[in-house]
Amino acid sequence: MKKTIISLSFSLLLMACGQETEKAVSSITVNKGTLDELQIQKANYTLQIKELTLALDSLNQKLEKMSGGQKRVLVTALEIKSQIFNHTIEIQANIKTRQNLQLFPEFGGRLNQILVKEGQEVKKGTLLAVIDDAGLQDQLDQMKLQLQLVKTTFERTQRLWDQKIGSEMMYLEAKTRFKSQQKQVAQMRNQLSKTRIYAPFSGVIDEIIARKGSALTPGMTPIMRIVNLDNMYVESDVPENYLANITKGSFAKVSIPVLNETQNTLVRQTGNFIQPNNRTFRVEAPIKNPTGMIKPNLNARISIVDYSNPEALMIPFRVIRENAKGDSFVFILTGQEQDNEYITEQRFVTLGMSKNELVEITKGLNTEDLIVDEGVSLLVTGQKVKRIEQ
Repeated sequence: MKKTIISLSFSLLLMACGQETEKAVSSITVNKGTLDELQIQKANYTLQIKELTLALDSLNQKLEKMSGGQKRVLVTALEIKSQIFNHTIEIQANIKTRQNLQLFPEFGGRLNQILVKEGQEVKKGTLLAVIDDAGLQDQLDQMKLQLQLVKTTFERTQRLWDQKIGSEMMYLEAKTRFKSQQKQVAQMRNQLSKTRIYAPFSGVIDEIIARKGSALTPGMTPIMRIVNLDNMYVESDVPENYLANITKGSFAKVSIPVLNETQNTLVRQTGNFIQPNNRTFRVEAPIKNPTGMIKPNLNARISIVDYSNPEALMIPFRVIRENAKGDSFVFILTGQEQDNEYITEQRFVTLGMSKNELVEITKGLNTEDLIVDEGVSLLVTGQKVKRIEQ
């Protein structure tokens, strides 16, 4: 700013001087006389130059006297105001969902039926596939008949025992056979239920891996994948030095470059375990997926607020200077006089967190302080300056 003003003033001065010089030169006529005549003309012009020089010096003295004899450096200044400051860290993240599951059989056998198609939406508990039960249903029917028999025997024995007829041993044996048969039927029903594959949650059949008639091995042969894209979240590993600053409820912003999408969210969980190989802990934050375009394992970036100050004093890095000891300081304007004239004061400051080109001042400045911006490199403490309004 100062350089611009000086350059402009100098240009205007040169233009004015040029115009005046042209007028003066045009009014002067050089005689084409003898050598003596030219010498007399030269002496006259020299005398006029001396008189003009004396008049100019007198004028400068009067101007200096009227201005108090003070030459002031032109500067600009910034007024300090408190503002909200949020410091963030940005980390690579991965999008996940806990409802993304490959379904494996618990019962070995031939796949008899697949009752859904890829892309089909299903509700929780919907029957998806049926495995050949290898005769388990017949065994269950036979066990039910046996259960009915031992139940009848137990009920008759109990009635006799209540009438004090028969021995206690006969009653206990009948009761034991009945209870044992009940457990066997329950176990067979549980075993038979494993031949039917039900949806563990509501979602979409993303892929059918097994084919009808294929042999299935328990826990080894995947049948299909079911996915629910409603409850998505981002997961990231954060360096351990942020452990005290990032907690449950910390504000975060998630950006997904592939979709050109950004969402605001809150951290809902922080890990309680530090990974020994990279010294990080896990952070999780939910995101919304109304259109279903966000898919598991998409790359994302998460910005988490690790420090916040609602009344921070922020100044540009460019106004800060350092002394030989490495202490940071700024120049502020004090002792305001007329026509935006001030005196500079060196003020040592303590720096806090920074963001972009601004840094927080935690100690040394107050609101409404005027900090010298342009022209600061020419100053010393106690110097008289004039502030130029920006």
